[in-house]
Amino acid sequence: MANVLNTDRQIAIIAALTEGSSIRSIERMTGVHRDTIMRLGVKVGKGCTALMDEKMRDLPCTRLEMDEIWGFVGKKEKHVKPEDDSSLGSVWTFCAIDAETKLVPAFRVGKRDVATANAFMKDIASRMKMRVQISTDGLNAYVNAVENAFGADVDYGQIIKTYGPTTPGDHRRYSQPEFVSAEKKVVAGRPDMDLISTSYVERLNATTRLHMRRLTRLTLAFSKKLENFEAAVGLHFAYYNFVKRHNTLRCTPAMAAGVTGTTWTVGDLVEATA
Repeated sequence: MANVLNTDRQIAIIAALTEGSSIRSIERMTGVHRDTIMRLGVKVGKGCTALMDEKMRDLPCTRLEMDEIWGFVGKKEKHVKPEDDSSLGSVWTFCAIDAETKLVPAFRVGKRDVATANAFMKDIASRMKMRVQISTDGLNAYVNAVENAFGADVDYGQIIKTYGPTTPGDHRRYSQPEFVSAEKKVVAGRPDMDLISTSYVERLNATTRLHMRRLTRLTLAFSKKLENFEAAVGLHFAYYNFVKRHNTLRCTPAMAAGVTGTTWTVGDLVEATA
């Protein structure tokens, strides 16, 4: 790859990818073939996943919010045939955010099932150095996953939000349904009821969809392979943690959490994953 693209061009391509530009638009802007852009994105994305796995250890997080983002690989679930590869169809990205530092300590790509929830929660637990309060939605898979990963050393609460129905002719059919009510409940430990919330992680979901063409609503820029999807997610969250300055914190989430002492550039990200 280094023999084909110089460092400056690699940085320009990765910067465009992290800001939500599509591969074909980057091809038009840079003159680099889309297959080369894809190979570079996958290479750097895998490196970003490995980088986060290495750096996100002994984290001082105390309050985590968790959620899942829906996407698809190859085709929508309703078009998947029995003979198709099992990786095709709906794919979910489980992610967590620290409510104080806005750090994303880990993510997990997979199906919206017990196995993925367990793997995700055990990964989260291995990165924490103190007792945490966890907030999730009402997905049943989280309950056993939290218990299996944290045991009794956790304060866990769920918030279940109810939204109004939409009608076929509703002009809001592409928007969030009208919020009706929210119910909070304690699942384990003694969580602070006032802090049981998924507002921060839902805002993270919006940021993720904005910066990842594969997750944009009604997108045409979907992944053809699960490998490409996972690499794109890894690239996005590494960029979010180390490069993207949070306006409220006035620094990056990685700096706020003490993972790094400086704000990274896209060039630093490319160099760290080389």
